[in-house]
Amino acid sequence: MLDVRRMQVLRAVITSGSITAAARNLGYTPSAISQQLSVLEREAGTDLLERVGRGIRPTPAGLLLCEHAEALSAELAKAEAALTELKEGRTGKLAVRYFATAGASVIPHAVAAVRREHPGVWLDLKLTEPHDPMPEVEEGRADVAIVVSPRPTPPAKGIEMVHLLDDPYRAVLPRHHPLARKRVLDLADLADESWVGVDPLPGACRAILNGACASAGFTLNAVVEAEDYQTAQGFVAAGLGVCLIPELGVGTPHPGVAVRRIRNPEPCRTIHAAIAARATGNPAARTLIDAMREATAKVA
Repeated sequence: MLDVRRMQVLRAVITSGSITAAARNLGYTPSAISQQLSVLEREAGTDLLERVGRGIRPTPAGLLLCEHAEALSAELAKAEAALTELKEGRTGKLAVRYFATAGASVIPHAVAAVRREHPGVWLDLKLTEPHDPMPEVEEGRADVAIVVSPRPTPPAKGIEMVHLLDDPYRAVLPRHHPLARKRVLDLADLADESWVGVDPLPGACRAILNGACASAGFTLNAVVEAEDYQTAQGFVAAGLGVCLIPELGVGTPHPGVAVRRIRNPEPCRTIHAAIAARATGNPAARTLIDAMREATAKVA
């Protein structure tokens, strides 16, 4: 196989007109240049230069390889430039996975920042709910995921967890419920109520709710399940029960509900950005994370 570096040496000899001039331009000795040319001729299986008086000139094979060496130099320069663009975050792809309430409150501001500062980066955005977005990062399908902690299992090795926000749960009751007269409720106050279930799938959010209710001395038994927080509020407004919804998920409350703080305990989900090791040095990923922190600081 032809060696690209030796082809560049041949090109230097042909364009400069002599081995001595090429050696001077490349910073080698004439002997080293001659050795490189001899090896290249063995690789090519033919003569590449011929003597003419005191000078040399390329053979047809030498001219052919010189032309290809020039083309290779141009392609290598393009590759180096493209690599620099990628490393500096001016091009490439950033795959981001998130759940719905993060998508509404955190993602838009962060995406706007990346588009403004890294317009050449393609953002691959995907809502994964109701499924946990962490496996997408662990399996290499995403660079960044917005996840809820504490998690049932620790993240895989090589994933950086960046804290974004503590998101406390709120009690959501029918507007005219007797407990709605209180500004703050003990979680045990809701023990005997009918419940509207949220987060029906096993995971961090479900574990947080179950753990909090267990600490308050009861088990949450839902009479109806809702797969999203707005539907849950509608069920509550219709008098089907009460529920706990994280503050980010409350959004603009349904007009038929009352939202109250809870304590003893106050369940809280912690929201992190999980970043794959391959993306930690990516400027666009850092811009995304910084903008998320800025957005969550405003929410908090």
